[in-house]
Amino acid sequence: MVSTSRPCPCGLGEPFDRCCGRLHAGQRAATAEQLMRSRYAAFAVGDADYLLATWHPSTRPAELDLDPQQRWTGLEVLDRTGGGPFDAEGEVRFRARYRLHGKTGELTERSRFTRVDGQWLYVDGDHD
Repeated sequence: MVSTSRPCPCGLGEPFDRCCGRLHAGQRAATAEQLMRSRYAAFAVGDADYLLATWHPSTRPAELDLDPQQRWTGLEVLDRTGGGPFDAEGEVRFRARYRLHGKTGELTERSRFTRVDGQWLYVDGDHD
C-alpha cells in the first residue's frame, strides 16, 4: 500500500490520502475522470477489492488477480466526454505506462462509465 503522505499515483500531485485514497476509503467519485484516476491508483497500489467494487455488475469479473510484478509508472488523460457531476454517462481516454519483467509498456484505453444511484462505475473500455 502507498504511504498516505506520498503523492498519489494518479498524477494530480496531491498526497494519496487526500486524493484517490479517500475514494478507496469509501467516498464517491464526483466525475468519471476522478473514478478513472482512482482506479488507476488502485492498480498501482494493488487494491483489487476497490477495482471490483467500482466495476459495473453487468461487466464485472468474478475475481481479479493483479500481477504483483507489474509497476504502474504514469498516467495521462488524453480526452474526456461527459462524465461530469450532472451527467449519467461518460468516457475517458487515457494512456497508462507500466513496467513488467524489466520491460516498459503502455496501455491506451477509452473507458466507459455510468452513474448508478449516484455512484460512478466503470463499464468497459476499448484499447487503442
